[in-house]
Amino acid sequence: MSLVTEMIARLQAIDPSPFALIEGAVEFASIDKVPPAVPAAYVFIKNEAAEENSRATGKVLQRAEHDIAVVIITSNVSDATGAAAFDDIEALKVKVRGALVGFVPESSSGDPLEYVSGQILRFRSGTVWFETVFAAASYIEEQS
Repeated sequence: MSLVTEMIARLQAIDPSPFALIEGAVEFASIDKVPPAVPAAYVFIKNEAAEENSRATGKVLQRAEHDIAVVIITSNVSDATGAAAFDDIEALKVKVRGALVGFVPESSSGDPLEYVSGQILRFRSGTVWFETVFAAASYIEEQS
């Protein structure tokens, strides 16, 4: 199971679920203006970087750091200023962080997920797109 798959499953396990849908990169890339249902969460690898080989001899072993984005999209047009949508995003961010911070995916190095950052990606017509980023680590080892 991949980091992304494990994180999606972890978000799907929130009870009661605050999301109408939780999907990955392919579905996120296909969004034109708004997702088919909101609130929505999209999980995908944003960035990966590996350290140098930690072994002097033998097979290659590298620690890899992964930044995984969770893009939360919600819409609330109950007020003219958009404040209601931002209130909704704040509540969803709390749910996402609560489910993911400290979670140890089986496909990771054994270290818990950590919160890295968050930023508004888009705000238009009462719809807010907010990206929150989590860090995970794994090891890459030469197989041959």
